Amino acid sequence: MGNREDLLAGATRCLFEKGYSRTTARDVANAAGVSLAAIGYHFGSKEVLLNTAMIEAIGGWGDAVERAVAEAVPADASPRERFVATWDCVRSTLVEYHGLWAAQFEAVARLDDMPEIRQSFQAVQRHARLAMSAMFTELTEVPDTEDEVVVGAFHQAVLAGLVTQWLIDPEQALTGAQVLRGLELTGARVLG
Repeated sequence: MGNREDLLAGATRCLFEKGYSRTTARDVANAAGVSLAAIGYHFGSKEVLLNTAMIEAIGGWGDAVERAVAEAVPADASPRERFVATWDCVRSTLVEYHGLWAAQFEAVARLDDMPEIRQSFQAVQRHARLAMSAMFTELTEVPDTEDEVVVGAFHQAVLAGLVTQWLIDPEQALTGAQVLRGLELTGARVLG
């Protein structure tokens, strides 16, 4: 690996272990085994490096969920079975990615103080929503339509709630079956 890749790996480790705000440039340089100057040379600032590492780590989480779903969901699964299994796979990744989610929530809480974080998240928002929509379908890639963006945004909203529940008390975080049951009950009440 080169210095750039070492910096990304070091920044990711720091995000997982220390969080967003408590990670210093020196922490990242030490974790990467490079000089402080390498951060400026490759990324311009610690914030750009941390944002890049966070976006890449979120993509890595999505890949981990996709692998888990591929292993857990049979090809002949019904849409309901796939929905439940996918949410269970999402939930199962939360232990390994705990630090990432804590750092992401910390960063989101500071969007007003650090506009570069907001810009980083905004830049990938549409892609992230389409990826969430694809995660719950049998398609490897969903069409880039507004309906699919809405479906992905809905899943993002449920994900944020599930992660919040899990960070507070993993035992009470919803299972895939409970997410489906909540959707069914809400749908019956709203759509009658």
